[in-house]
Amino acid sequence: MIVIGLTGSIGMGKSTTAALFAEQGIPVNDSDRVVHELYHGEAVPLIAAAFPDVIVEGAVDRTKLSENLAKNPANFKVLEAIVHPLVRSREQDFLDSARDSGADIVILDIPLLFETGAQDRVDVVVVVSCDPQLQKERVLKRSGMTEEKFDLILARQVPDKEKRARADFIIDTGHGIESARSQVGEIISTLRHRSRAGG
Repeated sequence: MIVIGLTGSIGMGKSTTAALFAEQGIPVNDSDRVVHELYHGEAVPLIAAAFPDVIVEGAVDRTKLSENLAKNPANFKVLEAIVHPLVRSREQDFLDSARDSGADIVILDIPLLFETGAQDRVDVVVVVSCDPQLQKERVLKRSGMTEEKFDLILARQVPDKEKRARADFIIDTGHGIESARSQVGEIISTLRHRSRAGG
């Protein structure tokens, strides 16, 4: 089973690209969705012990958590120490299940793939990218987003240029959905061909 690590900076179209892989029948494990579930479930008591002020009605309030982290950047490490092992455990369950069901390719959708060293856990890295100006336009259209927030997020991410240099495949989302869909299809075909050829 080929494990693809799918990543890309904010606003590059990663979630849309993950959906295009799913459309082709490729199982996708979405790290962001897993974290969202954990913030309403098993991570709550652990985060409550470290950051009691970010729990609202029995769940982690992401806005309050962001405010806490902005004021105390050192807390990122504390949060990661709580959340990453839980995410890894869910990821392993997903991989076991996909392998049992006979999947030949799976996607691990990991926004901070390089930042967390997750590239070492995958066979192939696919980076989703587009022109920086288009990226900025997309992100600033999001509710509650400001240039300051955007800059803060980018500062925590490996630069797009470096991601592209470290990628096995790059999907450019700057030319519309059909172009992206075609690129996804080509990657799947290439990987299946390589697998059959034993490469």
